[in-house]
Amino acid sequence: MASNPNYGEIIPEVRELAHDAKRRSRIDPKGYEKYDVKRGLRDLNGKGVLAGLTQISEIHAKDVLPDGTEVPCRGKLYYRGVDIEDLVQGSLAEGRFGFEETVYLLLQGRLPDPGQLEEFRRLLGYYRTLPNNFVRDVILKAPSGDVMNSLARSVLSLASYDRKSDDISLSNVMRQCLQLIAVFPLLSVYGYQAYNYKEGNSLFIHTPDPNLSTAENILRLLRPDAKYSYWEAHVLDVCLTLHAEHGGGNNSTFTTHVVTSSGTDTYSCMAAALASLKGPRHGGANIKVVRMFEDLKQHVGDWRDEDEVRAYLQALLGKKAFDRSGLIYGMGHAVYSVSDPRADLLRSFVEKLSVEKGREEEYQLYSLVARLGPEIIAGERKMYKGVSANVDFYSGFVYHMLDLPLELFTPLFAIARVAGWSAHRMEELINMGKIIRPAYQYVGQRQEYQPLTQR
Repeated sequence: MASNPNYGEIIPEVRELAHDAKRRSRIDPKGYEKYDVKRGLRDLNGKGVLAGLTQISEIHAKDVLPDGTEVPCRGKLYYRGVDIEDLVQGSLAEGRFGFEETVYLLLQGRLPDPGQLEEFRRLLGYYRTLPNNFVRDVILKAPSGDVMNSLARSVLSLASYDRKSDDISLSNVMRQCLQLIAVFPLLSVYGYQAYNYKEGNSLFIHTPDPNLSTAENILRLLRPDAKYSYWEAHVLDVCLTLHAEHGGGNNSTFTTHVVTSSGTDTYSCMAAALASLKGPRHGGANIKVVRMFEDLKQHVGDWRDEDEVRAYLQALLGKKAFDRSGLIYGMGHAVYSVSDPRADLLRSFVEKLSVEKGREEEYQLYSLVARLGPEIIAGERKMYKGVSANVDFYSGFVYHMLDLPLELFTPLFAIARVAGWSAHRMEELINMGKIIRPAYQYVGQRQEYQPLTQR
């Protein structure tokens, strides 16, 4: 064994321990049926186990007939009872940014009037600043290519600057949530800039403009010249609005409820939610979509040839292409079947942005895959519900067209979703009864303890 271990090195002794642990920790799949365990907290039809009540958002993916039969329908998403489609189209029709209005709606349960919205925008602008020397002492200190890890570290570090970090009174938690919503763009973009500098590129640390929207500030902070077009900012604003919230059952939001129920502080709660969102099965999915399309472009000669594209998609399902996972990334959702309303909304904006960026041919390729994917999956797999393109299918393409680095794709999700996490944390605190603690059935064998000398 080496006397000075290299941090990150897996030595043979560790591999042996891992192999032995794997051998001794396997559980017979039949046990899940025997004890009626809802794996993934979902039944065999994909329906989630009811674990709580919420007034924050509603996902509607099935209609219930008079006889009680559930029929898949076009997906709808409501924030505090307001149709997400009306929320997006309403702000665009008035030529303004909608994310701040969305945050207010999620936190307060009602749409703001003009005066309330302006005051709320000023409040976020006021909080959109970091403690003195925080960038130097925390963000630049240990730059990481994994900006989600950098973001989580920064969030936990902010607790050291908060004299009331452990105070979970409602007014203090509201203040903490508003501050985190305001500074998540700074923590994310500065975290990326620090990593980019470590890689030998120039370092740009622009200050935020309190008079600009969240979407505008993200582009301002990221780009060396701090410039962006009207349409770029509005498309990014739509993405933030669509990602701000998605029911209480998604992994990171459920994590927020679980952690909040323990009585922990806001910073620890948000760091836990970030850890959940980071996973490629949750917030990292749009990166997989972009990389899948890059692989498709390399292996498909004619992007307009349906037969050639179909053959590639079938190879994906057959675990013979890309990462050999057997998945067509961006297709399907745990709840939606006929359509994901967020994907439906984003599609039209993607088309307009592709024209502005001169990437119409790529958009046509995405549209072709969106059409062929569900058809191929239905033909190859046993399905309990329909399959359609989800929001990750298009959001990655949007970020790519905005020249946003892959390292920021999941942090952008977090910048939006911290609004929903905040609303759910408040809701859990207001209605908190018991700590959330599900049960696990022990299925191992008992064994006698033996003294060390007898083993």
